[in-house]
Amino acid sequence: MIQKYLIYTSQRYASKWLVLCIDLFTIGFSFILSYLIRFNLTLNFEVKSLLVQLPLVVLTALLSFLIVGSYKGVVRHTGVRDVYNIFNAVCLSSILLIFFVIANRQVVLINSFTVPLSIIIINSLITFVGLTASRFVFKSMYSRMNGNIKTNKNVLIYGAGESGVLTHGAITNHSKSRYKVVGYIDRDVKKIGKNINGVPVFSRKDLTEKFIVKNDISEIIFSIQNIDSRKLRKTVEGLVDYPIVVKIVPPIEDWINGELKISQIKQVQIEDLLDRAPIKIRNSKIALELMNKNIMVTGGAGSIGSEIVRQISTYGYKSLVIIDSAESALYDLQQELKQNGCHNFIPIVSDVRDKNRMNSLFAEHKPDVVFHAAAYKHVPLMEYNSYEAIKINIGGTKNIADLSVIHGVEKFVFVSTDKAVNPTNVMGATKRIAEMYISCMQRENKTKFITTRFGNVLGSNGSVIPLFRKQIEKGGPLTLTHKDITRYFMTIPEASQLVLEAGAMGEGGEIFIFDMGESVKIYDLAKNMIKLSGLRYPQDIDIKITGLRPGEKLYEELLANGENTLPTYHEKIKISKVRNLDYIFTRSKIDELCITNMFFSGNTVKLMKEIVPEYVSKNSDYCDLDTSKAESMPQLKSNLKIVQH
Repeated sequence: MIQKYLIYTSQRYASKWLVLCIDLFTIGFSFILSYLIRFNLTLNFEVKSLLVQLPLVVLTALLSFLIVGSYKGVVRHTGVRDVYNIFNAVCLSSILLIFFVIANRQVVLINSFTVPLSIIIINSLITFVGLTASRFVFKSMYSRMNGNIKTNKNVLIYGAGESGVLTHGAITNHSKSRYKVVGYIDRDVKKIGKNINGVPVFSRKDLTEKFIVKNDISEIIFSIQNIDSRKLRKTVEGLVDYPIVVKIVPPIEDWINGELKISQIKQVQIEDLLDRAPIKIRNSKIALELMNKNIMVTGGAGSIGSEIVRQISTYGYKSLVIIDSAESALYDLQQELKQNGCHNFIPIVSDVRDKNRMNSLFAEHKPDVVFHAAAYKHVPLMEYNSYEAIKINIGGTKNIADLSVIHGVEKFVFVSTDKAVNPTNVMGATKRIAEMYISCMQRENKTKFITTRFGNVLGSNGSVIPLFRKQIEKGGPLTLTHKDITRYFMTIPEASQLVLEAGAMGEGGEIFIFDMGESVKIYDLAKNMIKLSGLRYPQDIDIKITGLRPGEKLYEELLANGENTLPTYHEKIKISKVRNLDYIFTRSKIDELCITNMFFSGNTVKLMKEIVPEYVSKNSDYCDLDTSKAESMPQLKSNLKIVQH
């Protein structure tokens, strides 16, 4: 209780004026000590002269401290900068005192006032040492009292460079930090075996399980800047096998006001280890494209739609209409935008399947650009709910596309998926049919219809990583459909940026795809997530193979059979050269599908397989339809012309 009171008192009452008083007392004591040292610890000097000189020395020091501001530093956070300020103040004080002594010799201001030069020099040295030492003594006392109250965690900092040293400073200077830095880990042989700020530097070879147990290491903080994701993954994967938590320091550009805060040191996430460099859009035309435009975003409260809205809100648009049928999600987005200072938007709870309502919204708000992100996306659910999948993914897209033409929209940007490529499930087939309908509309109208196609989005609702996190929190097991299943991944901001960029660069009729690098093996991803949580596989949490779900692929594709790509001005964004369609045949079949679905008057999935010849079901009740489809395939193919678009 006494220690807590002392800490509380020091935090509340240790003002800069108290520090100034202590500094002045130190100056006076140092000056007396200087005389004693100069005269061999005897009193063989005029004590009366000392008493005359002492007030002037203190006043000179006071003036110097006020000019330099050395007393303003927080004592418990004393660092190199504070020592530098003390040095400047002491030097200034000595210079002023020397000038006064010389001036007093020329023009007598104080009778019999003189201070030997040797006394001034000795006093300067003792004062500098005394002021510096006093601060570090108080800092050490505070740290000890603070450390006795809180439980320390022994940590290692991986990286003894500038970032690592700054990380050490952020940890040790934080008043509520529970960390104790045991050492640095570095590969630089010039640093290994040396100390940095009193902390030893170890080699990577020293980092063994025996070393970790001996030093009771609970965390390793990864603090290396400008490292590519592949090297980061390789290094971190080597660390997660130990019984420790691995954390990471954010990039320097993300530090708050250029300083690292301890709250920014986060546990390594699986997103940090994906073997793919992040997308950076260059020569962006987005700002010019959206300037003074009326914009409409459907599905605006979803994972992709909401991020599209966030990014649009930073540009100089005229108005922004956000449409979604999910009331709670739309409300949350509305509050977020308001808190971020964005008020020029209109949230509307509505359904893209309601054509009359959509027509009135188009007529009222007159959008120039439409981003269509409203869709059902969960493969297993849509396999058993084909009616809803067709109604929103095809019917909803058809409604918005038709109304865009009727109301003279300049650009219509459609958010598609890699599951539309050689689809094996209802969801993928509906998205492919929506792509085909948009291609038909582009041929016939002035509105520019553009499609973006990409893979799985990290952190989106229902995606694999949030699912694994929930399963880990519950103690497992992690459920995986197949040991060899792989997927492409991108972040939500990247996906949304791609959509906006496509809208800016598109001239109509393109399907933009994204070079997503290497696909990720989900089994390896699951094991890494277990290890990053500080758990062991399979001792603590196991992985259960459940079998492929209806319509699920082992490997996703970004291009269909017969498709190639054309480059754009960005190396990661390409245009798919797709198969051109028999537009009359395709339009009539899509219209037939929507009518059939509306009245439950036929086998809609069978009709979908006729529209999309490459749609072959996998592990699904609809596999039986593929046999009958194969017999009519030659006739269907004769209606299709393969050309470059």
